[in-house]
Amino acid sequence: MLELLLFVIRNTRVEAGPLQALPAVLALELSPGEHPRRLSLDRDEAAELAALVALDLHALVPQVEQARLALAGALFDAVELLRPGFPAWSTLDELARRIPRGQLENVVAFGSHEGRMPAQPLEPDPSYADGPMRLLPLSLLAPEALASELSERLEVELVGRGEAGTRTADWLMRTFGIRLEHVRYLSRNDLLALTCVQYEHVNLAPLWQLLEAAMLTPYRAETTLSARGLALRYADGKVWAQSPTQWLATQTGDIAERRHAFAGIVFELRQYAALLQAHGLSLHLDVPPGGHAELGNGWLGETVASADPAYDAPALFAHEAAGLGVVAVTVAQRGPGGRARALAHTYPLQPAALGPLVTLLADRFGTASDLHALGSIQLDEHGLLGAPATALH
Repeated sequence: MLELLLFVIRNTRVEAGPLQALPAVLALELSPGEHPRRLSLDRDEAAELAALVALDLHALVPQVEQARLALAGALFDAVELLRPGFPAWSTLDELARRIPRGQLENVVAFGSHEGRMPAQPLEPDPSYADGPMRLLPLSLLAPEALASELSERLEVELVGRGEAGTRTADWLMRTFGIRLEHVRYLSRNDLLALTCVQYEHVNLAPLWQLLEAAMLTPYRAETTLSARGLALRYADGKVWAQSPTQWLATQTGDIAERRHAFAGIVFELRQYAALLQAHGLSLHLDVPPGGHAELGNGWLGETVASADPAYDAPALFAHEAAGLGVVAVTVAQRGPGGRARALAHTYPLQPAALGPLVTLLADRFGTASDLHALGSIQLDEHGLLGAPATALH
């Protein structure tokens, strides 16, 4: 009976006219300690899985037989799928539409050939392969007359009865060599809502606000504050963060409190930069007028003044915080009376970025690459990021 039903689904022709894409995922919740032995399926395996998925979806919403099912045989993390423009789905849809209708059955799958998927956006990144949930993108291409009704039915049925069939779950466990807690279908809206809750749970609701704007309303600017009060905004496909030194200038409290608060801000910057990069967005510094911001490989920086020949040669100073290591590198000159004058502040966002950053700063400011470790965060008499007034030996 199942084979007969599959024959009907695969050979039902989609009616002529424009097709509207209804994106979804097959979500695999792994048992604790489990990891797939690979992240993609070959072409034949992808076709086998697509056939099982077609049966599952037909059992939930019979109208899917009037749509074209497209499936990518690869496992992703949510950060890889939830990116501006939704590149994985848009690529999947484009590949499915390219096949002439006379050659296309209602179920089409794309798998790897010689270890490679047919397009880069469908290639999973091993860097994100350790999460507890793996997501396999799929899409239903429906005639416009059916799309709205089918979308509504899928949203309702997938939430209420979206568990994958036993045959599908068994096939996945055998093929990927894993044990699974749950396998269920989610619409892309469901995945967006689930990820929103996950970020809110770890106090990253402002981050999600920016991501949501970038994905759903990329033409509109969005502003927010981080949990620690750092000003953030989305505009023109980029995320901008208030300069940490500018933020520090607005703080009150004693020196110890300001040092602790500054370390927290840099920790937030590191969190945001890593997650935004995973979602396909870059983080830039929003500096005051007259300042110059820079985005490097794993670091952010701002130039605040030009070198003054009346002062000593510039030197590099490392601000440090417990548990975070070097949170900032300040380039400063010592001048008359031992007064220190800051030229630039940079913020390593990744440990591996510190060495290349020090080399770059030394070359740029014509000084030795010796990094003077301060052992703490050095603030000047105004409570701003600074450097020692006396030479370090």
